[in-house]
Amino acid sequence: MTDTVERPQTASPEATGERGEPRASHRVRALLAEMTLDEKLAQLVGWWVDRGTGNVAPMQGEMATSGDYVEATRHGLGHLTRVYGTRPVDPAERASWLWREQRRLRDETRLGIPAIVHEECLTGLAAWQAATFPTPLAWGASFDPELVERMARLIGGSMRELGVHQGLAPVLDVIRDPRWGRVDECIAEDPYVVGTIGTAYVRGLQSAGVHATLKHFVGYSASTAGRNHAPAPIGPRFVEDVLLPPFEMAVLDGGVRSVMNSYAEIDGVPVAGTPEYLTDVLRRRWGFDGVVVSDYFSVAFLQMMHAVAGDRGEAAALALEAGIDVELPTGDAYLEPLADRVRAGRVDEALVDRAVLRVLAEKEDLGLLDETFETAPPTVFELDSAEHRAVARRLAEESIVLLTNDGVLPLAGPSSIAVIGPNGDSGEALMGCYSFVNHVLAHHPGVPSGIELPTVADGMRAELPAAEIVVAHGCDVEGDDRSGIAAAVEIAREAEVAVVVVGDRAGLFGRGTVGEGNDVESLELPGVQRELVEAVVATGTPVVLVVLSGRPYAVDWAVSGSAAPAAVVQAFFPGEEGGNALAAVLAGGVEPTGHLPVSMPRSAGAQPFSYLHPVLGGPSEVTSADSTPVLPFGHGLSYTTWHRSDLMVDDVEVPAGESFTASVRIANTGGRRGTDLVQLYARDVVGSVTRPVAQLLGYARVTLEPGQEARVVFDVPAARLAFTDRNGRRVVEPGEVELWVGPSCDVRETEAGLRIVGDVHPVTLDDGRIVGVEVSTAG
Repeated sequence: MTDTVERPQTASPEATGERGEPRASHRVRALLAEMTLDEKLAQLVGWWVDRGTGNVAPMQGEMATSGDYVEATRHGLGHLTRVYGTRPVDPAERASWLWREQRRLRDETRLGIPAIVHEECLTGLAAWQAATFPTPLAWGASFDPELVERMARLIGGSMRELGVHQGLAPVLDVIRDPRWGRVDECIAEDPYVVGTIGTAYVRGLQSAGVHATLKHFVGYSASTAGRNHAPAPIGPRFVEDVLLPPFEMAVLDGGVRSVMNSYAEIDGVPVAGTPEYLTDVLRRRWGFDGVVVSDYFSVAFLQMMHAVAGDRGEAAALALEAGIDVELPTGDAYLEPLADRVRAGRVDEALVDRAVLRVLAEKEDLGLLDETFETAPPTVFELDSAEHRAVARRLAEESIVLLTNDGVLPLAGPSSIAVIGPNGDSGEALMGCYSFVNHVLAHHPGVPSGIELPTVADGMRAELPAAEIVVAHGCDVEGDDRSGIAAAVEIAREAEVAVVVVGDRAGLFGRGTVGEGNDVESLELPGVQRELVEAVVATGTPVVLVVLSGRPYAVDWAVSGSAAPAAVVQAFFPGEEGGNALAAVLAGGVEPTGHLPVSMPRSAGAQPFSYLHPVLGGPSEVTSADSTPVLPFGHGLSYTTWHRSDLMVDDVEVPAGESFTASVRIANTGGRRGTDLVQLYARDVVGSVTRPVAQLLGYARVTLEPGQEARVVFDVPAARLAFTDRNGRRVVEPGEVELWVGPSCDVRETEAGLRIVGDVHPVTLDDGRIVGVEVSTAG
């Protein structure tokens, strides 16, 4: 196997123009030349048809445009905003409406340009009756880019079938603080994991003909104390070395066609209002020639929340010059306020033309300029097929992390099982914040989910049909109602084993315990859930604790000590098949293969924390505060045992601008077939700036039978050790490098070393970003 990718073909210099300038054909430039200012601006905005049906964006009620839709689109339209994903609409009926609307734009506007339709698609197409996959944090726990690419291809296929052209995913924010509510939308705390898996999602979605949109570029996840929209007081080296690499990979190796700005202000400067990132880095350095769209209302937020603009027109001017081409979800700033400034000579119309060229080029790429809409859409859509569910099931299974196990798992055919806890018999508990069930249907009580959502209890019944399954709620996810704990304790006493399922309920802006706007000050389990767990453990019945959440919680009390449960399992919102997947892992029908994509936190007071810390970012004798996580990045147990040995490098001296090969032997020393995550780490021992004590270089999932061995070979570009030096250059420096492989970042099971030699190597876009992997098995 290999995780190398082919770099996408780039357009010719004639098509792209100067670096950072719009790529546009003669046809597109001729079309621009025909357009009035009103027609140009119409291409730079969206319209939210169902804007008033539920709060699914920040300050939606205050911000969303009102007015007559037909009148507002008489000059054309750039985007239609979330026509499927704002309220529960029948897919076939809405597809028919959309087809008619595109025909109207084609036939009844002067230029006849159809609209791009965009939707959220982070955990699957956010539409009623569409499949819901595991949340991105679960993708990270799977460490399986190939499966994520397959998932994204299915998502893109559903979108394209419905007439959707652009998806607002993936999220490439590197996790910095688990208190942040949007952690469940993110992949990992390691930039390379985020980059490889996020790029795989881009390839999958775009292979189906749907443009992916990277978000949130950049700095959003580094907000103060994990508070949504809070300032990000970070320096340029941190941005370059931690936050930018995943986006760079998705642009250069994934060929992504769209990028969304972040709400963040970095060192006092809002990203939406400065060219530093959206133009200088994205376009001039990386050569991105796609379209930049605004995060919802972020152009107007330059006035309302950041106070760097005096009115909407000034906000529009700042955003347009910064490099935001399209204002979403509506035209609060890019219509009349921007038109007034252009006509008054206060904004150069050439900036408008630049953005319009990019939008028209995207529409040409998508085939919209040639689309006649002659054929009506189907009357039946299969958005949650057997293939959708099979991929959802497999990804859920691969993402489940076995944190501790005293031998109680896998369950050995118990005669009775108590399934206890607020998430044990809840389908909604399996879903992330951007799932349609939690994102939209929460505003429409009584509307069915539209998809099958077997719970953990349902899965246990199906997996262990001979066992008596008794369910007890125990307590709610939130609140201090303890009235159900006593009944849960009695049920647990009568059972042979108790599976206690606790954790989160995803939602938005205070409606839930995790999700956009649901930031926290504590990392203890919400409500009285810990009390429930401890009361059940006290019965003496063996307890399997399942944490079903959108963030890692401080559960040190559950992973060690005499009063700890017999086993602890972590599942990060595993989606529509998550209940079945969890049951299969608990019963032993499926091996646990997930690993932590984030450190398991000690406490809220130890945040922000990353395993990528320098010496003084961890515990030391100069502080009484201990930031050591309860369980480290990369941790994950199996039902078999593994031995990693004989780490070797092909050459102990490697020129700074070249690559090296490291190989390791992995053996399944247990009695069951299993899959190990082979993790290659490095430490740059001495640097001109402080360097992390551990850095993941590459990884590979390896499946072996009992007694079987494999040799895993990593082809590592030395640029994987690059960092930003004191002069602001990204370089590889000569010096000693320690290498190791182990079950997590903290354990050096087998070690080797090498020396980077030669002159300091300035890294360019031609240097490798991806670690190649080959696995050869024996026995």
